[in-house]
Amino acid sequence: MRHTTRLKPAIAAVLALAPTIAPAAEVAEPNLGNTAWLLTATALVLFMTIPGLALFYGGLVRSKNVLSVLMQCFAITSLVSVLWLLFGYSLAFGDGGSWQPWLGGLRNALFSAVGVSTLKGDIPETVFAMFQLTFAIITPALVVGAFAERMRFSAMLWFTALWLILVYIPVAHWVWGGGWLGQLGLLDFAGGTVVHVNAGVAALVAALVLGRRRGFPEVPMPPHNLTMTVAGAAMLWVGWFGFNAGSALAANGTAGMAMLVTHIGAAAGSLVWMFWEWTRFGKPSVLGIVTGMVAGLGTITPASGYVGPLGALAIGAVAGTICFFATQIMKRKLHVDDSLDVFPVHGIGGMTGTVLTGVFAASGLGGVGFAQGLGMGGQVGVQVLGVLVTIAWSALVSYMLLKVLDAVLGLRVSAEEETQGLDVVLHEERGYIL
Repeated sequence: MRHTTRLKPAIAAVLALAPTIAPAAEVAEPNLGNTAWLLTATALVLFMTIPGLALFYGGLVRSKNVLSVLMQCFAITSLVSVLWLLFGYSLAFGDGGSWQPWLGGLRNALFSAVGVSTLKGDIPETVFAMFQLTFAIITPALVVGAFAERMRFSAMLWFTALWLILVYIPVAHWVWGGGWLGQLGLLDFAGGTVVHVNAGVAALVAALVLGRRRGFPEVPMPPHNLTMTVAGAAMLWVGWFGFNAGSALAANGTAGMAMLVTHIGAAAGSLVWMFWEWTRFGKPSVLGIVTGMVAGLGTITPASGYVGPLGALAIGAVAGTICFFATQIMKRKLHVDDSLDVFPVHGIGGMTGTVLTGVFAASGLGGVGFAQGLGMGGQVGVQVLGVLVTIAWSALVSYMLLKVLDAVLGLRVSAEEETQGLDVVLHEERGYIL
């Protein structure tokens, strides 16, 4: 009893202090379902570049250049990843303060403010940053198809690095990073402007600046391995589910609808392209059906989180038609040597899909409605503005970069080296031992 009596004053003192002790701060926890889905989507999007795009492009070139294309895709993946760590992610998605409408800041350079417990919404910021990195990788990799079989490897590396910094990062910030186009209400769910218009326009400029391959268009230059191309196309189709559905940043109904409409857009694009080819040339080709699939995927991309299945069917059908005829005009009428049809497929498809998003996002057509209370006319106007701005910026900066690099390094291999093939000339290797 005496011990208890002596303890009473001490206990009373502790209890008196209790109200002044603040409860432990509640630590935010990531949503595990959303995190798991975005981890999966990130792997799918990286899978689109290597091996998907690498095999798709590799099969389309001549056998003497197959390794050069595979090498370019791998090198771009590595180069962009390092630049993203150094400052790319921070400039694209960081807080730019007074510069926010135009560019992010450097607070996250070297991922200095990104840790294990840092969240972006309800997912780890590391996962968000890695997901966005896969988009930054595939966009300049798409441009490879325009200058395949004739560009020097060193010039390609410099162009990729500078283009990422001066073109991709600003446009990504304008649309997705809190920049001015996003603030205006531009609807671009997964990259109609940021990825496809951006890459398509840069590809067209590159094709024009470098000039045609030796012998084009008189000398036939068919794909050397369509089996490889179809395998790559299949990987792109599957990987695109991560590209579009992953852009919901959550495992929810929006992601489910994005996956569904992505598939419908791809299917419609491939069938309609096949129809036009069959009608005009008498036979449907394997190359045609897989190219139509890519056209459908690129065109549905900006709309994928905003439209319903019927909108996707219409957008895919339009893609199969417009991109098919754009390819014919570019190659057969204008004789522009965009080697692997990057501009008519991705550029035209991205422009078409971005504008049509302003139509088929209407709730009356099965979509989710327009941004910021805009009507259809206002939304289409914003979509057109986004396309025009992206075209102008990508074209201007790409042209300047290519001209400067041509003066400093030289863009093209020599005529003799081009005839011999880039695999041996640039890498001292052969894709096939005969």
